[in-house]
Amino acid sequence: MAKYIFVTGGVVSGLGKGITAASLGRLLKMRGLKVAAQKLDPYINVDPGTMSPYQHGEVYVTEDGAETDLDLGHYERFIDEDLNRFSNLTTGKVYSNVIAKERRGEYLGSTVQIIPHITDEIKRFIYNVGLHSNADVVITEVGGTIGDIEGQPFIEAIRQVGNEVGRENSLYIHVCLLPYLKASGEHKTKPTQHSVKELQGMGITPDIIVLRTDEVIEDKSIFRKIANFCNVKEDCVIENNTLPVLYEAPLMLERSGMSEIVCRELGIDAPAPDVSEWESLISRIKSPHNEVTIGLVGKYVQLHDAYLSVAEALHHAGYFCDSVVNIEWIDSEGLTEENIDHVLGKVDGVIVPGGFGERGIEGMILTAKYCRENNVPYLDICLGMQIAVIEAGRGLLGYADANSNEFDSSSEHKMIDFMPGQSDDIEKGGTLRLGSYPCIIAEGTKMAECYGTKEISERHRHRYEFNNEYREKLTEAGLVISGLSPDGLLVETVEYADHRFFVGVQYHPEFKSRPNKPHPLFMGLVKASLNK
Repeated sequence: MAKYIFVTGGVVSGLGKGITAASLGRLLKMRGLKVAAQKLDPYINVDPGTMSPYQHGEVYVTEDGAETDLDLGHYERFIDEDLNRFSNLTTGKVYSNVIAKERRGEYLGSTVQIIPHITDEIKRFIYNVGLHSNADVVITEVGGTIGDIEGQPFIEAIRQVGNEVGRENSLYIHVCLLPYLKASGEHKTKPTQHSVKELQGMGITPDIIVLRTDEVIEDKSIFRKIANFCNVKEDCVIENNTLPVLYEAPLMLERSGMSEIVCRELGIDAPAPDVSEWESLISRIKSPHNEVTIGLVGKYVQLHDAYLSVAEALHHAGYFCDSVVNIEWIDSEGLTEENIDHVLGKVDGVIVPGGFGERGIEGMILTAKYCRENNVPYLDICLGMQIAVIEAGRGLLGYADANSNEFDSSSEHKMIDFMPGQSDDIEKGGTLRLGSYPCIIAEGTKMAECYGTKEISERHRHRYEFNNEYREKLTEAGLVISGLSPDGLLVETVEYADHRFFVGVQYHPEFKSRPNKPHPLFMGLVKASLNK
């Protein structure tokens, strides 16, 4: 039987439950265990796919095409395991599934209620994520804060799982804010005590309490005080400080014996974690010898979490290029022909990531033109690749109105158009081209140089494609089509042969980058930018 670990949060949201869960997952994997991770989100959207990036940050896409919360990116980057469609569950998805079953008559005329029908659906996802991954340990994070109305069914469901599998197979970790009052120079434990009391009132007594604090806890009696008031063992009260390097979190938690305590409480017999590779990673992060600045040109730059995986992938490449990667966040809406030389002249390389809608598009097209004409290292992703193709239509073929059907349906030269079977009439949620698809790379290209292989598989999230009506003309004009779907019908990547580094990809390579395994395309961009 798999072991089940549940991570909840108290006092305030945004404490880093996801980083705590991901760090624990990494430590358990270092002990040789197979780990699966999962996020339960109480919001009523079916998934984040139709939400504005300003609402919830980026949408993270799994191999099997689920549009999920950005915390799943943390899980995959830390644990280095591919997650699946059972790894993210929302209130909207739960109710949608339950109502669909009721309409099909699966409840045999029963009155549908929170208990057992809603909680049973939540438990089905919890159990299935482990079965689907054949995991030894399933780590489930419950979004939000204890006391939230919308989170109550999820808390009840994880309580029931603990009863069903037994306490020897289940563990509850509560992450709480431990505020520090500068006026009195002390940490305050009352918020943690009240949060644990709230959790106990819902039938769950935490086994481990993680204290989230910006200040190092100097008064060690705090651990004993919280242990006594919250009914946990003293060594099960663990400090979690704010760190300058995010990926140092597993090592910090392990210094408190986190994975040893978890294994002890769950009766897991596993060797001590081998942290040598992770320590080497942290050493590289902390002692770079070079510096490079990448301009990230997007439309959601006011919220950096909207491009979280892109930013992390850039940093991953920097770690392995012995460099600090500074990101210059550039709002594409503010770019004009008058200021683009000044704005982009300050960076060593440029990346244009994904997005939807026509806002800021002209600034991105100017960016593609500037990088093409000035030999500036340039990586464009999803929407970014479409921008590069539109700019090629204007700059190489002379079509002044070249555009995408998404931005100008009246254009006579739609370089980008709907995929087969797609249209404006289709429902927006979950109808994109989603998940992992194969791509065949042309020999002698920058793509081939970066990947070092002929066939790759990458994750997609888009509705529009390169319009094949212009494939021949663009190729003759100098645009290199360097990657195709195996049947040759879909253009997956484009580039310029005479450019230092100009690569556009229809997929999202950032989702497969890891801190200890940087993605080859981001490595290519950072290397070219360093050489510039």
